[in-house]
Amino acid sequence: MRAALAELFGIPEDAPHFLQALTHPSYANEQGKGQDNQRLEFLGDAVLEFCCSELLYQRFPDADEGALTRMRARLVNADALADFARESALAGALLLGRGADSSGLRESTNVLADAVEALLAATYLDVGLEAARAACARVVEGGLAELAVSGGRDPKSELQERVQAQGHSPPTYEVVDSGGPDHERWFEVSARLGDRELGRGRGRSKRQAEFAAARVALEQRAWQAEEP
Repeated sequence: MRAALAELFGIPEDAPHFLQALTHPSYANEQGKGQDNQRLEFLGDAVLEFCCSELLYQRFPDADEGALTRMRARLVNADALADFARESALAGALLLGRGADSSGLRESTNVLADAVEALLAATYLDVGLEAARAACARVVEGGLAELAVSGGRDPKSELQERVQAQGHSPPTYEVVDSGGPDHERWFEVSARLGDRELGRGRGRSKRQAEFAAARVALEQRAWQAEEP
């Protein structure tokens, strides 16, 4: 599992900072030795922001500063990073203390997002900036594809704007189905306006499924249909 994760981030499994990037403070405290991943998370946050900004600058040459800032916020927030971690089965590779593990922190959004950023810092420190650039591109690849399809717009935000412009309350999202093993979970979500379904979408996380459902609703302009 850790070997596959190291390959995904472009870092040798025996690199100096690899295991540290996977070490939660609870494990370091419990063992009474070694360093946790919090300092690496601090650096990785900056590495990710720089590399993501560079990618967006190149990918969307006509976008202004405000649009680029909004797109970056969509790509590098804790939920997006945790989604990537879940898709990559990163949770199983984490080193957590027994108490933290039993309390469910292994699946915590913040814990997973911190680990992704720490791994990016480890890649930067142990392999170099070009490897970190490539790793960052893999982390945000799914989000970038969504941005390309939507022209840089967030489909959930756009749907909410259009629905409210028609005098309706904001749409809601409901998980209607899910399945798959832990490392390949999928979710099906319904975008709803009151009792009416506007669209359905699937994704490897609830967030991705919500975006897919919003995109279907936008394509079908379902909120303009007459009330039943």
